[in-house]
Amino acid sequence: MDTFVIASSFRDPSGFLFTKEGVLLRQVNKFYQENYDFLINSGLYSHLVENNLLIPHEEVAINLAFSKAAYKVLKPELIPFISYPYEWSYTQLKDAALTTLEIQKIAFKFGMTLKDSSAYNIQFFNGKPMFIDTLSFEKYVDGEPWIAYKQFCQHFLAPLALMSLKDIRLNQLLKNYIDGIPLDLTSKLLPLKAKMSFSIFTHIYLHGKSQKHFADKQNSKSKRKITKNSFLGIIDSLETAIKKLNWKPIETEWGDYYNNTNYSINARNSKAKYLSEYLDKISPKNVWDLGSNDGFFSRIASNKGIFTLSLDIDPVAVEKNYILCKNEKEKNILPLIFDLTNPSPAIGWENNERLSLYERGAVDTVFALALIHHLAISNNLPFPKIAKFFSNICKWLIIEFVPKSDSQVQKLLRTRKDIFFNYTQIKFENEFKKFFKIISSVQIEESERTLYLMRSQK
Repeated sequence: MDTFVIASSFRDPSGFLFTKEGVLLRQVNKFYQENYDFLINSGLYSHLVENNLLIPHEEVAINLAFSKAAYKVLKPELIPFISYPYEWSYTQLKDAALTTLEIQKIAFKFGMTLKDSSAYNIQFFNGKPMFIDTLSFEKYVDGEPWIAYKQFCQHFLAPLALMSLKDIRLNQLLKNYIDGIPLDLTSKLLPLKAKMSFSIFTHIYLHGKSQKHFADKQNSKSKRKITKNSFLGIIDSLETAIKKLNWKPIETEWGDYYNNTNYSINARNSKAKYLSEYLDKISPKNVWDLGSNDGFFSRIASNKGIFTLSLDIDPVAVEKNYILCKNEKEKNILPLIFDLTNPSPAIGWENNERLSLYERGAVDTVFALALIHHLAISNNLPFPKIAKFFSNICKWLIIEFVPKSDSQVQKLLRTRKDIFFNYTQIKFENEFKKFFKIISSVQIEESERTLYLMRSQK
């Protein structure tokens, strides 16, 4: 029977995730028995699940355990796609932070606390952030400080402060610092005006200095007893700091794409109609919309009940997409920041603690709408490489060819020499036919663009 331990869950002695014949399971070790029983018997688990804050699980037969150290074996409800904090928009990270604090406050009422507050413990499920690590709870010991305080500041407060007060792109530092952005580094990068905020000054500047001061010392003072009110005061202060941080997006080329293009409403509606017909024809299990902008076309799939990753390089576009998902309470769409030419890599221990985007799930259907010219012209990628790449990741491809005569391609060519002699529709079709069978093609109304439905030959 094939059994594999999930690489990202090896650090916790309380238990770990593993798969057995393709089924995801969580082993609860005997080491965690007392805390697990308290989590269940106190009513905390039921309360969090009922309020859609914690992913539910069912207890299954102990003989499915990975090792003799097992106390229980759990089968958690599956998340359609595991995403990472450096792929989230600003408000996604903010919502994840506030959800973590909400869970901590509720846990405290039930006599428990979070022993870790990693951003990786939050996933977006049914359109909202949920906690996924059942083994992160432990019984509260009177007088003990919040052990997860430093981790929360590094995983949430530091990147949110940098994104809102310095530059939205600084969330990408989370790729380099897998356990959160160091507070001393955050202090150096933040503008001076950040010191004017009492909360930021306390939780980042002073906290960062104390970390540095006591890094090589046995610090008895840092483990001093604190009252319950002081404990809750820290949580409330962090919550206030997070809520006060705001990022006002500046319009970018792609964040305001549909307002700045001569791509007509009729053309867009025509593309939407044909796209919908293609989806009805193939009935995909899931969709990745590459270069989704604000998710207009992603929603054609998600509204049909198809789980859709809505991926775009522009943080403004992804932010708009997520806010719309949140306001409309959409459950089948997940917007993420994604650079197709430099996708999320495998990082962490042995380069498999956090997986690359492509390793995290099979994709049935890919949308590549208004994308081919950016890959071929902006990034100098030849058609054979593009076609091979798509054939490696999906079964079905819905792709739009945008000719050189199109105004968007002309815009790309204004500032560079046209060396793209092979950028023709005939060449495009011939190269893609080596990897795909073209099932259908149709010209989009009021444009020279063509929408194709293709099936991989693999």
